[in-house]
Amino acid sequence: MLKPSLMLAAGLLAAPHLNAQTLQREWGDFDLKLGTTPNRSMAQGLVAPGSVGSVHGGIDISHDSGWYFGQWSPSVGLSPDSSFELDSYLGYKQRIDNALGYELGMIGYTRPEVADGNSHQLYAGLRLFESRFGAAYSEAIGSRSGTLFADLGQLPLVGMDLSVKVSHYSLSSPYELGDGQLIDGYSDWSMQVSRPLMGVDLNLVYSSSDLSGGQCLAYSGHNPACDSMVMIKAQRTLF
Repeated sequence: MLKPSLMLAAGLLAAPHLNAQTLQREWGDFDLKLGTTPNRSMAQGLVAPGSVGSVHGGIDISHDSGWYFGQWSPSVGLSPDSSFELDSYLGYKQRIDNALGYELGMIGYTRPEVADGNSHQLYAGLRLFESRFGAAYSEAIGSRSGTLFADLGQLPLVGMDLSVKVSHYSLSSPYELGDGQLIDGYSDWSMQVSRPLMGVDLNLVYSSSDLSGGQCLAYSGHNPACDSMVMIKAQRTLF
């Protein structure tokens, strides 16, 4: 039902010359953003819409009072190997002073082409000086999850940013493995260390979970893989 409301915007954003750009306009007390890059990172960095499809885009509207709402489609499902997804969110963000700020909101994930693919998430965030902390609770058909997030900012002496995320997942119906073992829940975690170097953002990411081997068949968490892994990423902004 919400799909047509985004199709025009997504079609415009699919144009190559608009790739990774944001169009911004002010309407009185409202700030409107339209772009192919997610305009907002909710819950102080805990909830950030991803870009998984070849055609993606969204719209974000915020008010001077601190309220904001928007829609983001990481994939509009135009290619054979992708499905349509629309993320709709509503939140309130406020900075009390230079040292303290907070955020509350909710986000709904609509996946009409995936069976039982819809879910929703409540989130909250707190900023204290240069550090950010967040928590989220997500519920979908068949599972629930809770997540805690901490971004400690730049650590003294070493000059590197450190962030940590921990999640726990509970399954409504246990996942049965081939050997008869039942998995009714699991946890995963990740740690990222970042440092800019000569215009390039260097990121070292470690992720893992409490599942291993054949148990990974039950895994569908935040990390790219169930088992422990280390990734090194280098990113440079061209414009």
